[in-house]
Amino acid sequence: MNIEYLKMDGTDLAVVSSDEKVIVDVQTALDLAMTVRYETGADRIVIDKTAVCEEFFILSTGIAGEILQKYINYHVKCAVYGDYSKYTSKPLKDFIYESNHGKDFFFTATKEEAIQKLIETQ
Repeated sequence: MNIEYLKMDGTDLAVVSSDEKVIVDVQTALDLAMTVRYETGADRIVIDKTAVCEEFFILSTGIAGEILQKYINYHVKCAVYGDYSKYTSKPLKDFIYESNHGKDFFFTATKEEAIQKLIETQ
């Protein structure tokens, strides 16, 4: 796992990249948030969708909701970027839509869009 620290427009960000899955359950999501905070001081995380387990995108597993709740509780904002076109689940599409209209968790097509979302969010 590689964590790149960025400071843009006064906002501390961590861009996480990995060849392996970094988020596979709630505990690994928390571990990521705490590692990022410890190593960079940032509480805003940009991560590639390929580093997130596929179960996250199956809402019936509950993983996405649990991770979102933990991140909100710990004041961590996150943007996951990648291609979501293969997902046909209406609940997932609604979840992505609602998340993108919130203030804490975002789904974008590109890393640049993810970074911009986290910079714009208060």
